[in-house]
Amino acid sequence: MTMSEENTVPHASAEEKQKVRLPETKNLILSPSPHIQVGPGSAKIMCQVIVCLIPAIIAAFVFFGLHALRVLVICTASCAAFEYLWCLAVKRKSTVGDFSAVLTGLLLGLNISSLTPAWVCIAGSFIAIIIAKQVYGGLGQNPFNPAAVGRIAMLMGASGAMTQYAVPRSVFFAPVADALTSATPLSMAESAAGMGKSLEYFNSSGFLWRAFTGEIAGSLGETSVLAVLIGGIGLMALRLIRWQIPVSILATVAIFVSLVNHFSPGTTPGVLFHLFTGGLMLGAFFMATDMVTSPVTVKGCIVFGVGIGLLVCVIRIYGSYPEGMSFAIVLMNALVPLIDKFCYIKPFGHQNIKAGRIEPRRGEIK
Repeated sequence: MTMSEENTVPHASAEEKQKVRLPETKNLILSPSPHIQVGPGSAKIMCQVIVCLIPAIIAAFVFFGLHALRVLVICTASCAAFEYLWCLAVKRKSTVGDFSAVLTGLLLGLNISSLTPAWVCIAGSFIAIIIAKQVYGGLGQNPFNPAAVGRIAMLMGASGAMTQYAVPRSVFFAPVADALTSATPLSMAESAAGMGKSLEYFNSSGFLWRAFTGEIAGSLGETSVLAVLIGGIGLMALRLIRWQIPVSILATVAIFVSLVNHFSPGTTPGVLFHLFTGGLMLGAFFMATDMVTSPVTVKGCIVFGVGIGLLVCVIRIYGSYPEGMSFAIVLMNALVPLIDKFCYIKPFGHQNIKAGRIEPRRGEIK
């Protein structure tokens, strides 16, 4: 049998064989999933997410000045540059125009301090774009959130530079200076709890208000809860994210911290402290909800969010790191295929075969 005969529909007339033909074997591409690639609409989605990040970017500039813009510009420009160079090296059409690299750069910049050296920003951008994204095939095929992977690598490789945080200038009504540094509230609370000191200050209304508005030391995008919430509400209003993920993360953290404080008072500050400090809000709304690295079902999103919330609490309260959002996101990213496997949606008309007879199942479609 010739190749042309193999590719025609069997039991068809000669005229039908000329009209109906299967694809040529040489045109078939064998590749791992996903088989549906990102279409031209990805650029619009990325731009919408970037717009929702604007309140956090403005807050970073207000509290940390030009140093914040320096970090954001370096991270964004280097991410876009590495994306372009990779496409050039592998002789692929440039994907810089889909703005995914720009979004990764902004998220990476918002996850670090305004005092982060330029070389650390560039190194983190390389890891986020090349190692965590492009080696897996680019946008739509990366299993881990690139910004989270980049931040973890920066923290592991340059812990000294990554743990220098500027004091927001609104506290002293003065410009931010490189020498004016402070520990983050999470670090201070962990130290106080370890020495058996009172944690009342971290639960006071004055401190919680400053944490909510952004007048505390920390990474650019983790200080102002108000700014991140405005952007998060925008994401949900535009239906760019599943609300189940951030809600399940925040609810899990609240329940876990409440239980710890009930059974072991003095171990950690209260619920609002944990919700308003660190990268919890930024990660819950802008990173954990990444379409590529999060589950595809509603039930899976809830399991995913609960897992992140539990890991964050365990790392913060009992681990050696005061913050654990990036670690939690990456660890749960690794479990997404397993979550999707056990939380898949039953197709309409699905039936169970039990005891030699077919029994229809009800209530499976959501």
